[in-house]
This record gives sequence, C-alpha cells and structure tokens, in this order.
Amino acid sequence: RLVSHHGLDPGRVHVAAPGADIAPLAPGTDGVSRLVCVAAVTPRKGQHRLVEALAAVSDLPWSCVCVGGLGHDPEYVEQLRALVARHGLEDRLVLAGPRAGAELDATYATADLMVLTSYAETYGMAVTEALARGIPVLATDVGGLPEAVGRAPDGGVPGILVPPEDPAALAAELRGWFGEADVRRRLKSAARGRRAALNGWASTAQSLAGVLHRLPGEPGGKA
Repeated sequence: RLVSHHGLDPGRVHVAAPGADIAPLAPGTDGVSRLVCVAAVTPRKGQHRLVEALAAVSDLPWSCVCVGGLGHDPEYVEQLRALVARHGLEDRLVLAGPRAGAELDATYATADLMVLTSYAETYGMAVTEALARGIPVLATDVGGLPEAVGRAPDGGVPGILVPPEDPAALAAELRGWFGEADVRRRLKSAARGRRAALNGWASTAQSLAGVLHRLPGEPGGKA
C-alpha cells in the first residue's frame, strides 16, 4: 500500500513489523464479560462508537474499561463522558486514563475480549499486545488492524473486524460473542495460536539492523 500510495521504488522499501513480546496468558474474568479498550481517548479512536454499541447491548452482562490518555482532546473526553451518562452506563464503562507497566499488565489480565473502534490505525500495537496474552479481538476493519489481527498457524482468525461507521455491526458481534459459546471457543483458540506465532521486538530489531547493514556506504566509507 505504501509503494502504490507514495509512488515508491519497491526495491527500496523494507518492512520491519512492530514486535509483540509474548506475555502470560490472560486468565480473564468469567471468560466472556470483561471488555478492554486500549487507546488514547480521541475522535480518531472512535470510543463514542463503542459507547453507542454497548448501549445497544445494555441487556448483556458486560463491563468495559477504556485505558488511554485523556489529555489529547479534553473536549472529546467531556463529550464521551456525557454520552456514557446519557445511556446510564457510568457504572459499567470506565475511562481509566493511561496505564503502563504492571498496572497495564493487570488490566490485560482481566480481559476476556479486546475491543478497538478506531477510524484509522497504522498498525494496531494494542491488538498484538492483547493477542500476546491470548485475548481475542473485536476491532474495526481499518488501516493495519487486519494485519495486526492476522491468523494463527492453522489459519484460524483470532478476531472479528467490523466497519468503522457501524455501531450496529459491533453490537451484533458482541451479541454473538456473548450468545455463542462456539464462537468464543474458536476465537480464543485462534488467539492462543496467534500468540505463539508472534515475533518479538528482538526480531523487529534484527530486521531493521539487516536493512541498515545493506544500505550503500557513502564516500569515505561511512554508512
């Protein structure tokens, strides 16, 4: 896509995919009801679409924590809080702010399903971070998210992709997640298979080093 979009010479374009170091398998909660969204709270990440979808399935026993910075677009954050209140979801959907390190690990450990409603993503590292813990993904079909979701070695897909402008489609897939045990088993199995096949950051660094090593030297012997 980069080659065609920018008119680049394919022979001079190299890819070092972001890594995802395998983490302990997430035990989750009850295997179905804990949803986690990891993304800065901005219009581009589309959390308002997530709220709309969750409001449409408020009869289901979900809880959701949204992890991500709240300072990028304070006006959007306030609009989002108002939307959550309008639908009466304050006790079920939490804007937790940024988390890192052990605190973020603990959040992922409680997750049964990762949800991401972005309008654009260059790759989607939060997706691979979830898959590195064996957590299935429900995300929008944009940018690099299909690549990040990927496939398990046996061909299984560890996630579900929906259009970014369709909260109804997201809600329908959430109903399927809650209502169809076979769907959950299939997604969880594929997520664990994808986890085992992920390349870590050491592989990314090795790929990048290989590209740099092949660069032609400048006059005087300097690379």
